[in-house]
Amino acid sequence: MEKGFDNQKYISLQAENIRKRIEQFGGKLYLEFGGKLFDDYHASRVLPGFEPDTKIRMLQSMVDDVEIIIAVNANHIEKSKVRSDLGITYDEDVLRLMDIFRGMGFYVPSVVITQYAGQPGADGFRKRLGALGVNSYLHYPIAGYPTDIEHIVSDDGMGKNDYVPTTRKLVVVTAPGPGSGKMATCLSQLYGEHTRGVAAGYAKYETFPIWNLPLDHPVNIAYEAATADLDDANVIDPWHLAAYGEATVNYNRDVEIFPVLRAMFERISGTCPYQSPTDMGVNMAGFGIVDDAACQEAANAEIVRRYFKAAVDCKRTGMGEDQVSKLEMLMEKAGIGQNLLPCRSAALWKEETSGCPAGALQLPDGTMVTGKTSDLLGAASSVLLNAAKKLAGIDDDTYVISDEALEPICHLKTEHLGAKNPRLHSDEMLIALSSSASTSSLAEAAVAATAQLRGCDAFFSVILGSADERIYRQLGINVCCEPKFEQRRYYNK
Repeated sequence: MEKGFDNQKYISLQAENIRKRIEQFGGKLYLEFGGKLFDDYHASRVLPGFEPDTKIRMLQSMVDDVEIIIAVNANHIEKSKVRSDLGITYDEDVLRLMDIFRGMGFYVPSVVITQYAGQPGADGFRKRLGALGVNSYLHYPIAGYPTDIEHIVSDDGMGKNDYVPTTRKLVVVTAPGPGSGKMATCLSQLYGEHTRGVAAGYAKYETFPIWNLPLDHPVNIAYEAATADLDDANVIDPWHLAAYGEATVNYNRDVEIFPVLRAMFERISGTCPYQSPTDMGVNMAGFGIVDDAACQEAANAEIVRRYFKAAVDCKRTGMGEDQVSKLEMLMEKAGIGQNLLPCRSAALWKEETSGCPAGALQLPDGTMVTGKTSDLLGAASSVLLNAAKKLAGIDDDTYVISDEALEPICHLKTEHLGAKNPRLHSDEMLIALSSSASTSSLAEAAVAATAQLRGCDAFFSVILGSADERIYRQLGINVCCEPKFEQRRYYNK
């Protein structure tokens, strides 16, 4: 993939502008992190050159001034909402993030559970946090939100939320994913600080949508695709247009919440420091783009990936047709279709010519590798093995997994675990390959080559099982599937 983004330039600009915001308020700044603070794989996919840990690396330069609050929506806990890129629930990700941040030297004393209304799952998670020695606080649904400003900005509105004691001048509020209540947490804290006589301000560290790119730019459309389940929509910021006569891009929830923020500042200090949602954001991402064509190409691919993920989820659960329809509309808006990813055409062709479920993976140099279901390997295992061999320079017809490594696994599956066929999933194939590496230099080279697969696209003609999907995700491969099952049956896993 062509590099389209200057990561170091972005880090410098972003850090400089955050410091200016801290100085602007002169006391304490609540900084909402839009998107993911760590592991921002969406940004790295649509802005080639952006590193997944870019934001946290920038914050490390001011670590002694930073305190992190993690917000998680009680409804997401109750519904076991999953981070699609990692395959873990939001409440589990809260704990993962705390470990990561603390391991990097950050102070992370608090978790805020938002939209709390007595959900049993949230109660259970709060008890778990308490057993771990983590302070947790509850924020409640507010009647009339976000239009009844008088009620929201009152003791009966935000005043009912738990106040979170903080000690650092830069308080970062982040979350496992969108819809977690980060902005509401910041505003509630701002209200609590000022009722206690503490000077404090608010700003938003945003990445998407990128305000100084066109509304219909693929990078901005890809953001809509990523949040299709939230009914988010990119819009022209009407407040910015009215104040400055300049068309900038924001998204509907920020535009809707802006009157609350403005009214809050006006009630406390008489004036609001921001004229628009765009003003309150700190987003230098647009200035980091060095090759717009490369970013457009990458963003278009991400839109298609999001479509296939939604289509597969709909096939699995029978729900989400509205999301699929929205993503079809976004693909049409971007002028692209389902065949944008070259590996899809290759996978479907392989299935048609072989008569078996098949897949394809595009290597970093553009080479296409295919594979199909066989007696011993599933399609996902076959593609992964063929790709590793190709990268290691091993002939396609050369065996790199020894019979001694294969036989015990196949025997275990069929004789002891009740499997009907001995075909290996991707994780089992990698175990067999690693076992063979102890006696084969070719197998060892194939194992080492898997590190080069990060960022590659793969496509399969049928829906993968959870084990194969997990391994591809762990290897950093962008995997998509045709929304159909390998076998027509009621239970598929």
